[in-house]
Amino acid sequence: MKQTAVWAHRGASGYAPENTLAAFQLAIDQKADGIELDVQMTKDGQLVIIHDETVNRVSNAKGWVKDFTYAEIRELNVNKKFPEYGIQRIPTLEEVYQLVKDTDLIINVELKNGVVFYQDLEERVLELTRQMKLQDRVIYSSFNHYSVMKLKKLDTSVRTGFLYEDGYLDMPGYASRYRVQALHPALYNLQYPNFMKDCKARNIKVRPWTVNEMEDMKMLCDLQVDAIITNCPDIGRKVVDAAYLA
Repeated sequence: MKQTAVWAHRGASGYAPENTLAAFQLAIDQKADGIELDVQMTKDGQLVIIHDETVNRVSNAKGWVKDFTYAEIRELNVNKKFPEYGIQRIPTLEEVYQLVKDTDLIINVELKNGVVFYQDLEERVLELTRQMKLQDRVIYSSFNHYSVMKLKKLDTSVRTGFLYEDGYLDMPGYASRYRVQALHPALYNLQYPNFMKDCKARNIKVRPWTVNEMEDMKMLCDLQVDAIITNCPDIGRKVVDAAYLA
């Protein structure tokens, strides 16, 4: 039986500033199997790692990511919650790739282009992944399913997942129809009738987010999901290892 993987959501974001090199390094230290991150583009076309379309929540500045140059966005301190980490900057996708290149971690790259349609984001991300020779370790996901399909058109070998939230009909059938290998649902979507059974029947991988409670993690191990996406990879590691040793 394959063991459920532990993926660190925006890095080990329960303990370090989300989507920073510090959070991704902590995920490595806490023995995560993978990391999840969000990629957007600056005004001058740099691929940067930040979740929201604006910098308002994570920094003391205001504005849209798309309206900052890389030099401008690099000046921002995105640590508002963890003083022990001092000043933390928004990293580039290349910097995160460099950090994890010599590990075995899977990298889940979420394309954040559902509100802002970044021109050529898919091409740019695929090209960097190829340059860094990380094709075998990167999985792409997005709430923008058009973007996922564009990735597949650009490179038929990519591994992809549909992100989604509430109440869609027959998501396993939908993923199968569009030949997407995985679904990345909000945790509560696993309550729908026969969801896991239908995913397994269609060979669709399931990786729920964001799972921080031990009881939920144990339940997901029992359901044999493929990965748990969590802010607390250290807790996930303990729960998963205990579940598969039992």
